[in-house]
Amino acid sequence: MSYTPLLGTMSTSDSLLRAVRDSIAISAEALSAAAAGVHDEFVRAISLLLSGSGRVVVTGVGKSGHIARKIAATFCSIGTPATFLHPVEALHGDLGLCGEGDTAILLSKSGTTAELLRLAPILRQSKLSLIGILGNVESPLAGLMDEVLDATVRRESDPHNLLPTASALAALALGDALAIGLMTAKNFAPHEFSLRHPSGQLGRNLALRVKDVMHTGDAVAWASPGDSVKDLIVAMTRKPLGAACIVDNARRLVGLVTDGDLRRALFNHDDIRPLRAADIMTGRPVTVSPDAALRDALQLMEDRPSPISVLPVSGPDEVTCFGLIRIHDIYQSGSRTAP
Repeated sequence: MSYTPLLGTMSTSDSLLRAVRDSIAISAEALSAAAAGVHDEFVRAISLLLSGSGRVVVTGVGKSGHIARKIAATFCSIGTPATFLHPVEALHGDLGLCGEGDTAILLSKSGTTAELLRLAPILRQSKLSLIGILGNVESPLAGLMDEVLDATVRRESDPHNLLPTASALAALALGDALAIGLMTAKNFAPHEFSLRHPSGQLGRNLALRVKDVMHTGDAVAWASPGDSVKDLIVAMTRKPLGAACIVDNARRLVGLVTDGDLRRALFNHDDIRPLRAADIMTGRPVTVSPDAALRDALQLMEDRPSPISVLPVSGPDEVTCFGLIRIHDIYQSGSRTAP
């Protein structure tokens, strides 16, 4: 079967963009409906998860199976042992994954998935608690569950209401929300997350401290407020970290000069020879503690109207300066231990 592309004219482009925007809007509507449908059954479902002494077994067929795999991975990331169980393979020997004390989460848009209807009574016989994330709360499968979470959607997001798009997104949101509810109930702490993500950027940002990757001593460009801009440029060229710490005689931080400050000075002044560091520095710059997690330093850099890429590192008094940390240091692998 061949298809005739609809690209090439303004009207067809408008139609394509309208379809794409409608798709996103329908998905957003599905998520809003899922949130509005959260009631006491969610609390009861989380209680089932808390009371289970085993693992979380997540299962589904087709696109629901792909979503089930992601939900299982989310539970694992918060320290709750979880696995995906293919319902067909389960009926051919993989039921050995399940045992008393486990909690099963079954995903189905229709609630009539034949493989799940066959599997649910067997899981019940094995003394698992059953939670359904279902697109039809009046379905046969719903009647077999201990708790049902409503993943009903008004329609799918494609023009023909065929592809499991909005329904898959709603099921994923409810599954992740279950994990977040469990995470909240267990007072799951950020450092526990880092233990399970030792090689990922998220885990690294939680596990490492600013002092592990910061630049100190002779690696940093230091200057005093009275230094000329020329001397400042020379110092920053020799120590190319993107900034210079401006300190007084007691090594107390009084300002910061970045590469951007130098460019603005050159742009705004025909003659920079009379300028001093104090004339172009940012006074009382944002600082970070050496004991702060990399995640906190990254938030300080990014959560601003104008993001910054370098921070001075200071002590509890926010005055004594120890050095600099750059956004590049946070994203690079490995670490340096500050002297």
